Amino acid sequence: MINLHHAHLMASDIDAGIAFWRDGFGARVVHDDVFAGARNVFLAVGAGRIHLYDQPPRSTDRSTVHHLGIQTDELETVVERLRAMGVSVTEIRREPTARHAMAEGPDRLLPEIFSARPRGPAPGAPNLLRPLRPTVT
Repeated sequence: MINLHHAHLMASDIDAGIAFWRDGFGARVVHDDVFAGARNVFLAVGAGRIHLYDQPPRSTDRSTVHHLGIQTDELETVVERLRAMGVSVTEIRREPTARHAMAEGPDRLLPEIFSARPRGPAPGAPNLLRPLRPTVT
């Protein structure tokens, strides 16, 4: 079996990180323990997981990872909830296949919040915007 399990994020303030994902995106804490000398928290966000590691990032300059994509069918609601939390969020942009907004998360993380348009991809092209369903092997 091969399965992408989580995205590992360093956290300068792990409690603020938990609050950001819980209050902004409805994440649930599924594991909270000390491992390798630091607090490790796994949060379920829909079918995916975020792993927060209680250690500041070495740098908050953006590098290989540009953003994390968070798909929702309640784009306006999530954007307004984040703004009510004091999070900086761009205006919702409209593209041919999706609508999206970028938020400024803890430690300069960029979550992209998006909603796919129902028309889907061109015939024969893969639909990269559909939600992934875990497969059992």
